[in-house]
Amino acid sequence: MRYTGPKNKIARRESTDLGLKTLGSKSHGTMLKKLNLMPGQHATRFRRKLSEHARQLREKQKLRYAFGLTEKQLKSYFVIASKKEENTSIYMCELLEKRLDNILYRMGFAPTRAAARQLITHGHVNVNGSKLSIPSYLVRVGESIELDEKKVANIPYIMQFREQSNSIIPEWLKVSKNSGKLIEEPKSLIIDQQINMRLVIEFYSR
Repeated sequence: MRYTGPKNKIARRESTDLGLKTLGSKSHGTMLKKLNLMPGQHATRFRRKLSEHARQLREKQKLRYAFGLTEKQLKSYFVIASKKEENTSIYMCELLEKRLDNILYRMGFAPTRAAARQLITHGHVNVNGSKLSIPSYLVRVGESIELDEKKVANIPYIMQFREQSNSIIPEWLKVSKNSGKLIEEPKSLIIDQQINMRLVIEFYSR
């Protein structure tokens, strides 16, 4: 089941900003102030040393929460990646990065992956000129993604975000005003900076 609870609680639980809040918003600022404070009344008094399995679990949970996936979805990506001859963690990262909701987020068209997922399911996104409402769709190299400008214009927080956004676009994406394209296979560098993929692979390889 996809997590739908408080986003700040998750960020504090994992002690890292997983991109669950709109960058620069008041709630994002509040989250950053409390990022190193574990949730719960007695969290600071009873912090235990994590076992190896617990460390693997925490990294897996970080990845799942960051991309807004269910446990079943994340494990399916691992199963697909593990069947490839190349490095499992790299290929798993490529699969996650090629999700349509993530591509929209990386292009700076939505403040969070959850917002990107909502735009897609509401029919505000076209892929190669055709409306597509499946957030998990894996974008192929050369495919173009375009926002329906008329529909998006009626969503104030999206318009405000795009006007103020200074998103850093990954080198494997090409972006113009309301459209973008996947020009090469995604790199795993962005995910690797936040999450230890080796531990995630070890968790599912048990």
